[in-house]
Amino acid sequence: MSHPQPHSCDAGPAVAPPPVTAGRPPELLRLPGGLRLFRRRAGHAPALNRALVANLDHLRPWMPWATEAPSMARTVELTRASTAAWEAGTDFMYLVGLAEEPGHVIGAAGLHGRIGPGAMEIGYWVSERHVGRGIATATAGALTEAALALPGITRVEIHCDEANAASAAVPRKLGYRLDRVADTAVQTPGQTGRQLVWVMEG
Repeated sequence: MSHPQPHSCDAGPAVAPPPVTAGRPPELLRLPGGLRLFRRRAGHAPALNRALVANLDHLRPWMPWATEAPSMARTVELTRASTAAWEAGTDFMYLVGLAEEPGHVIGAAGLHGRIGPGAMEIGYWVSERHVGRGIATATAGALTEAALALPGITRVEIHCDEANAASAAVPRKLGYRLDRVADTAVQTPGQTGRQLVWVMEG
């Protein structure tokens, strides 16, 4: 699980941020082993909400948004916001599923345009009962490739807390370089306040 907030994209200020790219990534990414990353849409809100509620204890140590179970209304609201962000070209939010479990959400991921021009940040989480299967690594790898294929995007970053060894293993396996360790405010029970910033350049 990376530090970013992969399941949410708040509506934010009234003035929308500028797009980070003129392009759009594929809405569906099919990976080996039946893994599927698909664009998050309003109709996915019930399955996403069930996954979030079921994994709250698993996510709470690392994700600032996992302090309490989201209501269905809140999940719908965030899903609508993510749809608007996709269309605006600022964030591209995906859900993770397996062909063997149709209709189930086993994780979420996103490309976030909040780290400056020419760059996107990847956030991800995988449900507790699916960890250890390489799903987070495959997801982040596919999104890295998709991001660097977008017009104007030359850098991708993954941020995670120093104590989150499982999340840090993902960029390491994918060949990211550790660019720096940044001091940040502690927002969750598991965080140390030392954030690892991993970078891949295209």
